[in-house]
Amino acid sequence: MEFFNFHHHHFGQFGIYNLDLFSGDNPEIFSVGLHPKDITKDFENALDWVKIRAQESNCLAIGECGVDALVEVDSGLQQEVFTQQILLANALRKPVIIHCVRRHSDLLKFQKIAKVPMIVHGFNKKESIATNLLNAGFYLSFGKSLLENLSLQSVFKECPNHRFFLETDAAEINISEIYDKASSIKAMSTSEMQQLIKQNLNLILNNE
Repeated sequence: MEFFNFHHHHFGQFGIYNLDLFSGDNPEIFSVGLHPKDITKDFENALDWVKIRAQESNCLAIGECGVDALVEVDSGLQQEVFTQQILLANALRKPVIIHCVRRHSDLLKFQKIAKVPMIVHGFNKKESIATNLLNAGFYLSFGKSLLENLSLQSVFKECPNHRFFLETDAAEINISEIYDKASSIKAMSTSEMQQLIKQNLNLILNNE
């Protein structure tokens, strides 16, 4: 069984490829969304393109999209664009892959309008933030930080087995390294971890 990479930027890898804005790529499976850093005054044009690609059968999720305190885009505009993408996900019944930087408390209000699973990708925050997000119904996806961040490893250990994914994002590492570390932390075999991720993927794709 291959190692499913929940969120990545490496064309050809097994998993959900994050499609770049206005890309003509046609990967086997992908996600598409308007990242906060790519929001401009004429964002409607970008969103129209997202809506078209999002309807393709091999588009599994909307995103990455969300809110970011470090980009020079008005916070209100970020929230408006994020809301529109959640509504698109609702209409298409596809999960949302969330990019969030220093705005995790803001995510709770967006969960209220979502009718589909919401997954915070690249999660590397403290346990209290993880607990708040999990209690609100979010999923968490863990990446490269899991390899060396002891605090994050503790967070991952306590994360319910049916509420997480594993990813590389843009990191130049093999997803198998993250599976090995995650399996060790959870005291299960790598094959068991692969099966668990497959089950979790079925959960969000079936909107359960």
